[in-house]
Amino acid sequence: MSDMFGDLSRVLGNSNEWDSAAQIAASVANEGQTEVNVAPADRIEIEQIARAAEIRLEGAAEVNIPGGFTVEAINRTQWSKRFLDDHKPLLTGIADSLGGGLAAGFAELGDTDDPGDEGLSIPGMEGMGAVPPDMIRQMMKMMGPMLLQMMAGSTAGHLAARTLGHYELPLPRPVKAPSTMVLDNVDSFARDWELPVEGIRFWVLLSDGAHKSILGIPHVAERINSLVRNYTESFATDPAVIDRQARELGLDDMMGPSMGDMDAVAQLAANPDAVLGAMQSDRQRAIIPELVALSAVVSGWVDHVLDKVGAPMISEYPAITEALRRRRVEAGPQTRFVERLFGLELSQAAFDRGASFIGGVIERSDESALKSIWSVPENLPTATELDAPGLWMARVGLESRDLPLGDIEIPDSPDF
Repeated sequence: MSDMFGDLSRVLGNSNEWDSAAQIAASVANEGQTEVNVAPADRIEIEQIARAAEIRLEGAAEVNIPGGFTVEAINRTQWSKRFLDDHKPLLTGIADSLGGGLAAGFAELGDTDDPGDEGLSIPGMEGMGAVPPDMIRQMMKMMGPMLLQMMAGSTAGHLAARTLGHYELPLPRPVKAPSTMVLDNVDSFARDWELPVEGIRFWVLLSDGAHKSILGIPHVAERINSLVRNYTESFATDPAVIDRQARELGLDDMMGPSMGDMDAVAQLAANPDAVLGAMQSDRQRAIIPELVALSAVVSGWVDHVLDKVGAPMISEYPAITEALRRRRVEAGPQTRFVERLFGLELSQAAFDRGASFIGGVIERSDESALKSIWSVPENLPTATELDAPGLWMARVGLESRDLPLGDIEIPDSPDF
């Protein structure tokens, strides 16, 4: 054990954390296989389609894309590297926050500052004997860089293996840098669903252009970044709280008293939501509703724009939209785990709530009222207003027309 940790410490000390994370990301994204670059002809074609998408968004939907809309067709390895570069602060915050909880857990195993302490036994690993205090301190010191490399690399890799375009997660990214498309993922999706490749490519680019038009607005980006940053830096670090929440979530029952060490690790890996749930803090639970509300309204607005702009332009638009929106809500456990790392609850219910909010605003006014959502920071809808568009309109000073009552029966006043 001592030799192993010593070797690992020397490796970490001589390598750049982000280079190591990028290597892990590439390995996860490509499952260890060699990946080729996108052919020049395909890159040129994507650039041309992106320009057509930008013109269509600006013309038919009056959408302004900050910094313009240029798109590079790249492979999974390149996309994962871009993601790491764009989100270093957030990923570092997650690693520091989770690492704080793990370090606190190690500290709870025994008093490692006692010079007379002969060591301690790690629960479930008694067969390896007592771990010397110096080794415990060494493990705690290494935990931060190790966790950052593994967590950041795995996150970027899993997203790159699946993503179609630039905004697989509704997180702001640098507006001056080109957007990206993982062409192999896009074309594979089209083949798997037996849908026209050109239509899928155009749909993805329209979606990314619409996302950038909103996520590139400075005050919108700042609001989302602030919520996500506060969430990622606020995982619970109190071992007593983590232990209590783990018991409430049934982690003890899930793992079983007779389960071996590796089986226990595998069981935890298969239930990442439970692990994050055990480390979720009260502060995070307070942030989630606001983060869900804002991301839901963004997705609802983007879907509305796509329906308006894409339907006249894309053959088989209904089938393409159905396939891509089903893909959005049928993600696997790895993707859901990544979403929850950032505090994002991208469920079907959240998307439905966003669509209902956008539809409710239009029904009570017209499409022009949607511009008020993004006009000033104070107009961004709150969690309460997500399910009450009329309440939001009243707060921001938009006139709301009466809705038809239809067949609703209004009872007579009771006779007292």
